[in-house]
Amino acid sequence: MTFLAQIINRIRGLLEVFGWLPPLIARITVGWVFVESGWGKLHHLEKVTAFFTDLGLPMPAFQAHLVATTEFAGGLLLLAGLFTRIASVPLAIIMYVAIATAKKDELHAFTDLIGFSEYLYMVLLVWLIVAGPGLLALDALAARKLKRLD
Repeated sequence: MTFLAQIINRIRGLLEVFGWLPPLIARITVGWVFVESGWGKLHHLEKVTAFFTDLGLPMPAFQAHLVATTEFAGGLLLLAGLFTRIASVPLAIIMYVAIATAKKDELHAFTDLIGFSEYLYMVLLVWLIVAGPGLLALDALAARKLKRLD
């Protein structure tokens, strides 16, 4: 084995050791953002309802409650790593709707889209849906417990 191949193998081994870190960072980052956002919306539902009314969303009061509650509860679930894949779906949908409504006037090109924090959160959420919550999550703990019961 060449010296370069040995270095590459050692780097791969090191990266495997830290494979738990990216999903943890993604969950904590996105989870915290949604907990804070949902909490703020829950405490200012009148303002959120008015904003949704200005956007022309149907049933703005209902949607304000729905979005605020979903963001807060979904963010808590992400922080805990509990039902991560399930919780990520409605949060990603909320980000899509935010881009399609509140950000649509600012969207002229793909470069605009990738500059939106909503898009970046959506990307992280889709990644969590596909990759899962990682080893340091209640989902992983539950999966290990269930395997022992088999």
